[in-house]
Amino acid sequence: MFMKEKPSDHLVEILSLQDLFDPFRQDVAGRYHFGEEAQEPETIPKTHLVFLSGESLPQCWLDPHYRDHELPTKG
Repeated sequence: MFMKEKPSDHLVEILSLQDLFDPFRQDVAGRYHFGEEAQEPETIPKTHLVFLSGESLPQCWLDPHYRDHELPTKG
């Protein structure tokens, strides 16, 4: 899957979709696509990634506690 890195606007090939979807992982392995030769894989923070359309990643991919507010409270 290809994503875009916000700070550099470079195209990034995500090497592990499982890591991208896992909210407990803060980084993913990716390979930048620029120049004519394949780049070496690098660790990229998920917070730096957006979809090619510019849309942000869903919260469920970034925050393992994104639904904690829905849990019943004791009281």
